[in-house]
Amino acid sequence: MRFSDAVGFALASLRKRRLRTFLTASGVMIGIGALVSMISFGKGMQKNITEAFTASDLFNTIMVMPRGTNLPTDDPDGRRPPREKASGRPGAVLDDAAVTAIRRVPGVLSAYPDISFPALVSLEGEEEFRLVQVVPAEVAASKVVPVKWGRPYASDDEAGVIVSRAFARRLGATDPAAAVGKTLRITSISFDITKTLSGGGLPVGRESYDFPVVGVTELSAFSDGGPGMGQNDVLLPPGPAGRIKKLPITSIWDAFRMTDGRLGYSAVSVKLGSLRDLEAVRARVREMGFSTFALADQFDEIRKAFYFMDMILAAVGMIAIVVAALGIVNTMVMSILERFREIGVMKAVGAGDGDIRRIFFFESGAIGLLGGAAGCVLGWATSLLINRIVNLYLQRQGGMPYIDYFAFPLWLFLGAMGFSLVVSLVSGIYPARRAARVDPVVALRHD
Repeated sequence: MRFSDAVGFALASLRKRRLRTFLTASGVMIGIGALVSMISFGKGMQKNITEAFTASDLFNTIMVMPRGTNLPTDDPDGRRPPREKASGRPGAVLDDAAVTAIRRVPGVLSAYPDISFPALVSLEGEEEFRLVQVVPAEVAASKVVPVKWGRPYASDDEAGVIVSRAFARRLGATDPAAAVGKTLRITSISFDITKTLSGGGLPVGRESYDFPVVGVTELSAFSDGGPGMGQNDVLLPPGPAGRIKKLPITSIWDAFRMTDGRLGYSAVSVKLGSLRDLEAVRARVREMGFSTFALADQFDEIRKAFYFMDMILAAVGMIAIVVAALGIVNTMVMSILERFREIGVMKAVGAGDGDIRRIFFFESGAIGLLGGAAGCVLGWATSLLINRIVNLYLQRQGGMPYIDYFAFPLWLFLGAMGFSLVVSLVSGIYPARRAARVDPVVALRHD
C-alpha cells in the first residue's frame, strides 16, 4: 500500500465519523490549550521580572553594609539573603569618608548612602506616617526612579519632593498629574533639650517643613525599582533633607551599629559601570572592612525558582493531556470494532499488518495535529482574555500599568504541536497493533 493511499484511508475514516473526531480532537485541544496557558504564564512572569530588574539597573548595583549587618526583613526568624563576609580592617564605619573612598574605586559610577527618617507626611489635610528617603538628583533623574508625571528635582539643593502614585492616591490625590505642584508637609521629630530643662516632659519636639511636589512615580508591578533596592513613597534631595531637624537614629538597631560613638550609614548603594566590574569592586570594598550584597549573585537562584514553577505549571497542564490521550485510545479502539469487516477486506486483497498499523497511526496522528493546532489557538486566546481581565481589574483597584502576564515564544507553539503529535502517536500504538492482529477470515465472517 502506498503512503498516499494510507493517508487517504485515514482521512476518509476521520471524515466519515466527524462528531467522534471532533470530540476526540477537542479533548486534545483543551489539554494543549491548558499546557500552553500554564507555560506561557510562567514564561511571562519570568520575562517581566527579569526585564524590570534589568531596566532598573539592579543587576549592576551592589549594597555595601557595615560588618555584622544584614539586609532588613519583615520576619526576624526568616531566612535572610546571603551576603559576602567582610575582610580588611575591623571597626570600619560606613561614613562620608567611606562613601567617598568607594566612589573612587575603579568600575564604580556612583555611590550614595541609604538615608531615611520617619516623618508625618500630609497633603491637603490627609496625613500618613512614612519613611522619607533621601535620594540624590542624579539617581532621581535616572530610570531607577520612574517619574511619569512632573519631573525629577533638578539638583541636590532643590526644595522639592517626589512621591509615588499609590501614596498620592492614599492622600486623596486621585489624579497624579494634578498632584504635581501641590504642597507636601513633612513633620519630623527632633531632640529638644529645653523641654526637659523646663520640666516639659520628653526632650523631643516637632518641626514642620513644606515642599512642592515636583514629580509622581508610576507604580511598579514586578520590582521595587527604587533606590537602595527598596522604594519609599517620598523622595527628598540631600540638601533640603540636611536642613530638616530629625533624630540621629530611626530605630534601636541603629544603636547597635555604633562604633566608637560613630553611627555611620546603614547601607550604601553602589552603581557599577558594568556587571563585569562586580567581582573587582566587591573585593576592594571587602578590603575596606565592609560586607556586600549583589542581586546578580541570586539571579541563578531566581532562575531555578522559575524553572520549578514552570515544571509545576506544566505538570498541571499534563493532567488534561493524559485525559485526552485516553480519549484517543478509546476512539481508535471503537473504530476497530466498527471497521472489523473493512480491515478483513483490506487484508484479503493484500494489505499487510504494517499497512493496517500505518492507517491507524495516521488517524491518531491527524487527531493529535488537529487538536494541537486548535489547542495553541485556544491557549493563546484564553491567555489574552485573562490578561485583559486582570489588567482591567488592577487598573480599577490601584491604577497599575498594563502588563503582559503571558509570553508566547515561537518554540512554545512548535513544542506544543510536536508534543501533541507524539502523545497521539503513542496513544495509537495499542489500537494499531490490535487492528494489525485482526484475522481476515474471522473478520469476513463478522456481521
